[in-house]
Amino acid sequence: MSEFTFNFTRDQLAQMIPKNPYIDHWFEALNDILPEYEITTPQRVASFLAQCAHESGGFVFLKENLNYKAASLRRVFPKYFPDDATAAHYAGKGEMIANRVYANRMGNGDEASGDGYKYCGRGLIQLTGKNNYTFFAGSLDIPVEEASEYLQTFEGAVQSACFFWEQNKLNQYADSGDILTMTKRINGGTIGLEDRQKHYQHALHIFGA
Repeated sequence: MSEFTFNFTRDQLAQMIPKNPYIDHWFEALNDILPEYEITTPQRVASFLAQCAHESGGFVFLKENLNYKAASLRRVFPKYFPDDATAAHYAGKGEMIANRVYANRMGNGDEASGDGYKYCGRGLIQLTGKNNYTFFAGSLDIPVEEASEYLQTFEGAVQSACFFWEQNKLNQYADSGDILTMTKRINGGTIGLEDRQKHYQHALHIFGA
């Protein structure tokens, strides 16, 4: 029996992410963790699931995709790959790319430290950077070194997304149905807004809200 106040069920979750093979695991993690962060109304849960579904490709991708070709590196990260030779050297090497792009920011060390990859985006709403990993680990009273592995578990992926949700006070936007502002807080812009809104309306329909 779900602890939610509005009959949030495993079958309803399965309707929202129908191609996901781990519905039972996700339902158990969501059922256990969402109430800890007061994500307990149809609007809040619908908002949370919609944003997570978009960010993770339907609760599938729990780690940042760093498999860039040279041309993509030049286009997406021109500051870090200013010429074709540099881009070609890093192309297809995800760990090296992360170490370069995320070096010397968000609490990370330099490129040689390996922090960029160690603290690359992980979880349903990708937590990125040593500072964010440290804050998250501190909230659970675990060493930051354990956070990377935990973020790629069902529980850790949900917990980190809830942590981000709480830190950014997103329940208030869920209560008012403000998907636009919520998306800007999560994405830094409005990328995928239409898809996020589609997931949100679908979830509300499933909940009968």
